[in-house]
Amino acid sequence: MSEETVNIRSAILGDLPGILDIYNHAILHTTSVYSEHPHTYEMRLTWYNDRISSGFPVFVAETDGQIIGFSTFGHFRVWPCYRYTVEHSVYVHIDHRGKGISKLLLQPLIDRAREMKLHAMIAGIDGGNKISYQLHQSFGFVEVAHFKEVGFKFGRWLDLKFMQLILHSV
Repeated sequence: MSEETVNIRSAILGDLPGILDIYNHAILHTTSVYSEHPHTYEMRLTWYNDRISSGFPVFVAETDGQIIGFSTFGHFRVWPCYRYTVEHSVYVHIDHRGKGISKLLLQPLIDRAREMKLHAMIAGIDGGNKISYQLHQSFGFVEVAHFKEVGFKFGRWLDLKFMQLILHSV
């Protein structure tokens, strides 16, 4: 971790422009989001309102008044019997990667999921994203699926890996 002070807190509406910038950079420059078109503020607002109204957390990492990362989880699948399983996301601003911020954003998600008595957390990770894969391994996630060539972006086929963390036994 660098010398900068990073505050992890629940997101507020005023954080959406920073969240949008981070997410759109990921869309346009990485394979961490299997989408090709930037999102609008209205799309992020709908996303945020959906998360909050569903009782799901949205956390931000902030330093010097700037949003440098965010994390959240939501429904894994919409069918009722999946209600104890969530899929999460963690994104960090390009200028702040490699400083341990993903770890700071992932732990509160796990803690909140346990508080909510959820059973399992899923990470969908691009097959080539070794850093995210190793991050999740360090938190106890294990690979449970490897889907070959299910995405197509930047002129190439992409593999998708699912990693899972069991939070509670029933």
